[in-house]
Amino acid sequence: MIRLRRSATAAALTVAAVATALLGLAGPAAAHVTINPAEASQGGYGRFAFRVPNESDTASTTKVEVVLPESTPVGSVSTMPVPGWTVQVEKRKVDPPIEVHGSQLTEAVSKLTWTAATGGGVKPGEFQEFPVSMGPLPQADRMVFKVLQTYSDGNVSRWIEEPTPGGEEPQDPAPVLTLTAASASASSSAGAPAATSGDDGDDDGGAGTALGVAGLVAGLAGLVLGGLAFLRTRRGAAPKA
Repeated sequence: MIRLRRSATAAALTVAAVATALLGLAGPAAAHVTINPAEASQGGYGRFAFRVPNESDTASTTKVEVVLPESTPVGSVSTMPVPGWTVQVEKRKVDPPIEVHGSQLTEAVSKLTWTAATGGGVKPGEFQEFPVSMGPLPQADRMVFKVLQTYSDGNVSRWIEEPTPGGEEPQDPAPVLTLTAASASASSSAGAPAATSGDDGDDDGGAGTALGVAGLVAGLAGLVLGGLAFLRTRRGAAPKA
């Protein structure tokens, strides 16, 4: 009986250890700054959200700076009010001009800076989204946004490393918006901003990861419980001395 209890305890510890390891591997992948959704159509408009998690245990995020890529300027960029935050929009000259609905634009937004009110910000264990509407999106494969995240203790996280397609994710990756060729139906309605949710892309990926981890843990638990049942059967069938 004592041996059976020891086997059950060891099995439970094994399940817990494997579950912790799997969840630990799944967690850090979503810790950096991202843009959601992470994919859109060339030539269209979209509503996007820069999702900024706080990775500090003691300080709050008080400023977020998003630099738009110089090589892929966008003619129209507008922000949505975020309670407790103010936003500063910086522009730069572009040459050649950007054509938007028949008009030639010689300026484009180059940087967006959100600053928290005194005493506010993104506290430890929280995240904040900063919505932006952009379009028409350039005829390019992707847009890479470099982000600086400033904390109340003066530390700065620099999310500026450009990921390599097919390569390993860098330590401090910049948010990337993948652009795909627009279909014929999408091209016909490209002149109007699209009502696209800023949450879909990342949430779907997080749900898939969570379900995968849960499945692995459940499968391991099933194997352990099956083994324990087999041990009990053998124990009960053993002849008495």
